[in-house]
Amino acid sequence: MTPVENEPALYLVRHGETEWNSAGRFQGAKDSPLTPRGREQAQSVGRTLAAMVAAKAPLRAYVSPLGRARETASLISQFVKLDIHIEQRLAEVSLGCWDGMSMYEIDTEFPGALSGSKPHDWYFRSPDGEKFEDACARVKDWLREACAPAIVVTHGLTSRLIRGAYEQLSKHDMLLLPVPQDGFYQLKNGHSEFIQSA
Repeated sequence: MTPVENEPALYLVRHGETEWNSAGRFQGAKDSPLTPRGREQAQSVGRTLAAMVAAKAPLRAYVSPLGRARETASLISQFVKLDIHIEQRLAEVSLGCWDGMSMYEIDTEFPGALSGSKPHDWYFRSPDGEKFEDACARVKDWLREACAPAIVVTHGLTSRLIRGAYEQLSKHDMLLLPVPQDGFYQLKNGHSEFIQSA
């Protein structure tokens, strides 16, 4: 998607808090349900989006196929009518055999694998996980085809890659981007702006 002046916005949502988020486990391609707090986060995002978009027709929603994203989209749809499109390219980056593990477990079972890693680049050190270049390629491929306005429900690391690709950031800068669950990002005119949910 090439930014143009006054383009319609993409509203980029990270799924609500999950049980594994709360426990410090990295989900990747595996899944866990939203916590009560996560459900409330998703509903708060829905209320805030409803006040912003005020569309009569259903708003297009691109949603990761993973359960936590689909559950978040379902909760948002209580407040905003959505035309949901399940989009595989929005799935979370898989950590391969590290999916579902905690940092402690990774460090214990794969000694030295995290040594010298920089913030968040360790995700791509898994021996059989998705590589950074491949994850970026699928995200950029999706961005080129994305039709705005739309809500996008995805994941923490994938959200970093989407915003980084959209704003043409370096790998280092995109991996440092914050990924809060109590709001969403408005992507418009080549920039992203965080909107706190009410």
